[in-house]
Amino acid sequence: MPKNGLFPSAPAPRPRVGISACLLGEAVRYDGGHRHQPALVARLRAAVDLQAWCPEAGAGLGVPRPPVQLVGDPRRPRALGVDDPRLDVTDALRDWLARHLAAMGALSGFVLKRNSPSCGVRDVPVFTAPGGPRHAGGSGLLVLALLARYPALPLADEAELADATTLDDFLEQVRRYHAARPINV
Repeated sequence: MPKNGLFPSAPAPRPRVGISACLLGEAVRYDGGHRHQPALVARLRAAVDLQAWCPEAGAGLGVPRPPVQLVGDPRRPRALGVDDPRLDVTDALRDWLARHLAAMGALSGFVLKRNSPSCGVRDVPVFTAPGGPRHAGGSGLLVLALLARYPALPLADEAELADATTLDDFLEQVRRYHAARPINV
């Protein structure tokens, strides 16, 4: 028994960070491929627990699947087919996101795939209409849903985190967010 009759406390849980599944090497992209980032994943796994996310695969859109692009208002865009704009997967994605964000648990950050219509953090192409000009840029549907529900959640894409200083800053933001949670699950 430890000194003073006290039992050692359990170690504090590590922060959990969501990550685009394709960055982990999962073949979930529209073309059946992935965008594995082994060095980034190894560095993240040394500091946090990772939880894979792919809204398109999760929503049952299939792998491979027709590519989609964001169209309309950048604050609430539609996800329409690139080759056939009659393909509208917006509601399927939003429904999946609503169910899974409510049950996602205590995530303390998210690493996302750059330029993805669901996962892009910023500068994602959003077109005014199918085949029309682009807006200045927007965010993917998952990012918009995350920001609406968890506005202070640390978010970054894999390109930003290729810089060691930016990665260190992101991990510090994750630690602070995790520590500030009322209950660390």
